This record gives sequence, C-alpha cells and structure tokens, in this order.
Amino acid sequence: MRSPSMNRRTVLTGGAVGALAVVLPAGADGAPQAKPLPTDAEIYGVPTVDPLISQRADPWITKPVNGTYYFTGSVPEYDRLVIRGASTIEGLASAEESVIWRRPTSGRMGGHIWAPELHRIGGRWYIYFAAGDAGDVFRIRTYVMESALDDPRDPAGWTLKGQLVTEWDGFTLDATSFTHKGRQYLVWAQSEPEIAVNTSLYIAEMANPWTFKSKPTRIATPTKSWEIIGYRVNEGPAVLIRNGKVFITFSASATDANYCMGLLTASASADLLKRESWTKNPDPIFVSNEETERYGPGHNSFTVAEDGKTDVLVYHARDYKAITGDPLYDPNRHTRVQKVYWHEDGTPLFGIPVGSGGPIVRLSPADAKRSFVKHEGDAIRAVQAPRELELTQFRFVKAADGAETIQSVDQPAKFVAVDGTRVALGATGTPVTRIAVKDGVTIRVAPGRFLKVLKNGELTVADKATVFTLS
Repeated sequence: MRSPSMNRRTVLTGGAVGALAVVLPAGADGAPQAKPLPTDAEIYGVPTVDPLISQRADPWITKPVNGTYYFTGSVPEYDRLVIRGASTIEGLASAEESVIWRRPTSGRMGGHIWAPELHRIGGRWYIYFAAGDAGDVFRIRTYVMESALDDPRDPAGWTLKGQLVTEWDGFTLDATSFTHKGRQYLVWAQSEPEIAVNTSLYIAEMANPWTFKSKPTRIATPTKSWEIIGYRVNEGPAVLIRNGKVFITFSASATDANYCMGLLTASASADLLKRESWTKNPDPIFVSNEETERYGPGHNSFTVAEDGKTDVLVYHARDYKAITGDPLYDPNRHTRVQKVYWHEDGTPLFGIPVGSGGPIVRLSPADAKRSFVKHEGDAIRAVQAPRELELTQFRFVKAADGAETIQSVDQPAKFVAVDGTRVALGATGTPVTRIAVKDGVTIRVAPGRFLKVLKNGELTVADKATVFTLS
C-alpha cells in the first residue's frame, strides 16, 4: 500500500482531440471509406480523465457486476472504508461515495486503515483490508468483511468476519483474491520472521474467503536494487490471467518517487503453490516518469473497459516528485487508469504513466500490421513488434484552426515534424490531415504530399501515401 483533463464524451462528439477528417480523396489519398472510422477515443477505449479520482491511493476497481463498476481505495485519513459505483469507469470520477465502515475509537482496528479490496465470491461481497490498532497504528494485520446484499455500497450489509490468520502473527497487508481452474487463491504481503526485509509476497489456497486451506508459499522477496530503495518491499499484488499465463504485478521500494511495479509470471498449467512456478522480471515494468510528471506509480489493480475485453491498469501516482515529510502522509496519491497492451508473444506491455492528454493511438502500416511507428530518440521509423510501448504511442492534437499535430506520449513536448522529406520529432509539429481510406487512414502533410514508410522502415514524405491503421 504505501504508498485540465479531457472528457471522453467531448472526444466522442468531435469537440476535441481525435475526430478524423473524412473527405472524398482521389489519387494517392485512396478510395473513400464507406462509413466514418472510429474516433481515437473509441480506438483507445479507456477514459483519459487524469486523475480519475483525486486523493485515493491503492485503488481497486472491480470488473462490472450487473452492469456496475465498484471502486474502493485508501483515503488520506486512513480511518474508513469507502465504496462508489457507476455504470462506466469514467462515471466513478463523480459518483457518490458511501462510507461502509469506520474504524473504532480504541482497541483492535483503531489504527491505520489501508488498501481495501472488494471481491465478489460465491454470490457475496468481501472486503480485504489492513488495519492497525489504536495503541499501535503500525501493528498492521489483514481483516475480512462480508455482505450478502447485492449492492456493496449499503453499509447495513457489512459484517466483520474477523482477522485473516496467517502462518505468522506479523505485519500483513494487501490481500487479493482470485480464482483459477476452480480453486480460490489469496496473494498477500507479509513480514516473515528471520527474513531481513519489510514484506515479501505469499500465496495460499483458500477454504473460504477468510480461511486458509493450504500453507503459504513465499513467491517473491525484495532483493533487486529497484525493490529495496528506502524499504525492502514487495507488496500490492494484482492478478491478470491471459494467454496461458498467470501474471502478478506488485509494488516495490518506498512510497515516494522510487515506488514502482514489478511482474511475476507463471504458466497457467503450473502448480501456483510452488515457488519454482514463478519467475520475476529482472527489471521493473512501470516506474516514475519525469517527462509526463507522474511519480511513484504503483499499488495497482486491473479491470476491463466497457467493451468487456480491453484490459485496464488502475494505479495511483503523484503529480510531483518532492515530498515534505513522510510520503505515507502526503495525501496526493491519485487514482489513474490507462490501457494495458499485449505483445505478440502474449506478455503485457505497460509502457509509462501516460500523463494528461487525449486518447492514445499507435500507427501500423496497413500492409505490415505487426509493425508500429516508433521514435528512436528523435528519429522515427516503423519497427516490427517493438516492446518499448511508450515509444510507439502518439496523440493527434487538434489546434484551434482544426489542423492536427502528432504528439509523442513519452516526450509530450515533442511532435512529428517534417523538413523536406525528413520526418522526426521536433519542438514544433507539422500540421497534418488524416484522410479515411479503405484500410485505414493516410496522413497528408502538404498538398499532394503524404507520410510514407520505406522498405527499411524509415518514415519519409512522398506523393504516394502509406495507409496506416490506428490501434
């Protein structure tokens, strides 16, 4: 746990970034499209409101349940459990928040209340959360609450099932639950006696949502340089099962700008209770970014977009790097969302915290759909199946006169600029016009002149256009 936005509706109605210029093309522009192409917002598929929810850390958004997304997270006061719901992810931003439980004024659970997660298991709602004691706010243990009501926002439904009793009576937090092949699992962070770290990650099978069926298995402990800055921490696990793999993201280091995310991977057919089933990525997969001014990204969860298939990363991050005092008590860890992409080998691509701006697209030559336009420094070329997601992400930014420029997502002060036939990133973007054609769009940079991808992948300008698909 330690740790001016764009409205998607505005984008969809063509009032801002992302409206395609559809004309009747001729010659190099290609044949006209029978119907308008999707907007950039529809292509991206995830809200670009950033932050989605202010001053809510450790964010958890469920997948839709009976048409409703539910959100919970840590509040800066660390004194209560809150839930809000909406029919869309973006709707959570303005949804009314219900307080379903407050900590007692004394005794057990009267200390810090951290990192709630909301799960629907067996037709009932469960909240896992960490709580300290009134006399020792850092005596953190994990507790479970249950509600039989359909709406988890109703405080009347919630009852305390008790403490989640683990193998050792030690610092315990950040429990998450998931089902795989008919078995219910719990993954959590805990300090283990005789291991000189703050927290490691453990997994166990559950008999029911508050009782263990198996002994715990430690699957990750902080040893790498990026996991031990300030504190030696592996915490905040979140599970994503795709493409024959079980992925667990987790957070590491102190809750300041050093906070970051790592990744564990196991085969979906492996015994998840065996330590050797899990492999840790050698490097972090999501870190602070100076260019987009997002710091300490982590303690994430996953949901899906309204289309039911686009994976969405939910995380918190600050807008500034310098913190006065203990970062744990800085209130401005905000909830943010962005799209999860998938490499052709089936592994997730997270890129960078994308910062403020409109919807994001990637450009692929229509005749080479495994390739994406990528900048390498300021040079731009099309590259097959790149893993550096952030170098392939762009925004079409509309000016007051209706012209568009193409902005780099990871270098937001730079734009695609044309100088003769040279195409590169520069401080001032060349105005472009997108023209809808049969298999995508062409990008016109001047009358009769278009972006073209050469056989070696280099971008140039020519009278014959490359058709790009936006994805």
